[in-house]
Amino acid sequence: MKLTRALLALVLAASAALPVVAQNRRDERWIATWAPALVARAVPGGVPGGVVGGVPGGVPGGVRGAVPGGVPGGVPGSVAAPAAAPQAPAGPAATPPAPAASAAAAPGQAPAGAPGGRAAGPAGPGGPGGRGGGRGGPPVTLNNQTVRQILHASVGGNRVRVVLSNAFGTAPLKIGAAHVALRECADAKAGCTRSSDTAIVGAAKSLTVNGSTAFTILAGASLVSDPVDLAVPALGDVVIDLYVPDDVTGGTSPLTWHQGSSQSAYISAGNTAGAAKVDATLRPASWFLLSRLEVVAPSANAGVIAAFGDSITDGAVSTVDTNNRWPDHLARRLAAQKGGRPMAVINQGISGNRLLGDGAGVSALARFDRDVLMQTGVTHVIVLEGINDIGGARQSPTPSAEDLINAHRQLIARARARGLKIIGATLTPFEGAAYYTVEGEAKRKALNDWIRTSGEYDAVIDFDKITRDPANPLRFLPAYDSGDHLHPGDAGYKAMGEAVDLALFK
Repeated sequence: MKLTRALLALVLAASAALPVVAQNRRDERWIATWAPALVARAVPGGVPGGVVGGVPGGVPGGVRGAVPGGVPGGVPGSVAAPAAAPQAPAGPAATPPAPAASAAAAPGQAPAGAPGGRAAGPAGPGGPGGRGGGRGGPPVTLNNQTVRQILHASVGGNRVRVVLSNAFGTAPLKIGAAHVALRECADAKAGCTRSSDTAIVGAAKSLTVNGSTAFTILAGASLVSDPVDLAVPALGDVVIDLYVPDDVTGGTSPLTWHQGSSQSAYISAGNTAGAAKVDATLRPASWFLLSRLEVVAPSANAGVIAAFGDSITDGAVSTVDTNNRWPDHLARRLAAQKGGRPMAVINQGISGNRLLGDGAGVSALARFDRDVLMQTGVTHVIVLEGINDIGGARQSPTPSAEDLINAHRQLIARARARGLKIIGATLTPFEGAAYYTVEGEAKRKALNDWIRTSGEYDAVIDFDKITRDPANPLRFLPAYDSGDHLHPGDAGYKAMGEAVDLALFK
């Protein structure tokens, strides 16, 4: 009897020591509430001779879309050499100097004037705005460091899971620890003051994968975390901590990230995952290794809108840390609806992106499956793409307006094959921008006319009409212009988000 009791006690003790794996319940329907479009950060001093989309001096093996020195237009934190490249002023007029390991741009690559610049925030560690990789700041590194990242949810929920990505990596990537929490004053209610930009409320919860607190993401793969019970408010800030024990930014494998987030991340030395606050040594405006934040759908009819585009969707030049991109304003309006259909909004914009060419990320045609069709719960997509193809061509007849129209037709066919409603958005004015030409304006007009009148899209959002100056329709309304004549400022992004007809998503 004593032996039996002893064995039972031993079994119970061993069971208690095993990790408890939070299971996905069969009746749960998950949807994405936040997701960035991911690109490859070039390897410092990479090996020439890459294949598709490879740039001499860029990523070994030619990881598609990797550009030495980062995205044209000077997105902070986009560094490709041990010495940080100077940060370019916001807007397309800026031409960043060639990085240490660079060569000539690949054929058809968007010029330095492509959308992608941004205004810097207040000075801080890691260069202007504390972004890391700015003028005088060190390059962003992940080597025995923890990165605390802020995710602004659109739809809320009581259970969450996180999808991590090593999509562009060529080697396995270790995560030593991961935690999730709500940010202090997560929903920014009046009267709530944060004690620190990095502060969380309550105790952070460990993120596990199959019950393990440490795990490895294989090259080219993603990992879905185990579910966590966490009450995330609509439009609330969620904090994700990732401890990276190894040097992943000084090695030979490209880093998977979203380089220009308009949202500060906080990098600290060692394993600080789950800490109440962190002492950040770098504050890059980038997201690292994060593919998606998902919640259990609040209702059976909840949907997801993917905003698919370039820097004007990405929110370039909007004020950092204020969620002033046009998809953010759309998400706020949807959340405020009384009794309306719950609709999440995920931002799949990449600064400098093009329909028909790699450069700032892979082309829109190449990334559409990963960034739209494979998003959890997606029901709608808004397409705002083409201005970089037009501007990058300058006076060249290629690509033609017909080339761009045919690219849009490809996106329409692929979205409809998956049962999505696809909405076309007209291109905003760009006269006065660094890459403006009369020939480019003719293409923009032809593409916009087709979007408006062809009937091929399920619906149309006329961002051109919303943002243009009635006295000079080739230019932004001055109140909406960021000053570079290509990107809206905060007021312009707000006008765009507030002009979208919410009836499109019923």
